[in-house]
Amino acid sequence: MARYKTLNEFYPFYLEEHQNTTSRVLHFIGTGLFFSLVIYCISTSSWNLLIFGPIAGYGFAWVGHFFFEKNKPATFQYPLFSLLSDFRLFFEILFGKQKFTV
Repeated sequence: MARYKTLNEFYPFYLEEHQNTTSRVLHFIGTGLFFSLVIYCISTSSWNLLIFGPIAGYGFAWVGHFFFEKNKPATFQYPLFSLLSDFRLFFEILFGKQKFTV
């Protein structure tokens, strides 16, 4: 795997690894659950529930990778770029810049 130095260099690779529609839907659901959990924790001061954030986000995403994309999540090589790309794809889908289908 190439060594990426910036998020903008990494993001095209990230999109290549997320071409399966079901995988994209699962990523969107997981990231949406993560954001919902964070908002809930902030609004209720239930900080202990934040422990479930990675489970919600990555649980759905990894099912998408292992069962639908049939590839290894980039999280293992590029944890920060992968997380930021998950967020970027979520908002691009939410605002219509990306679609679930490629």
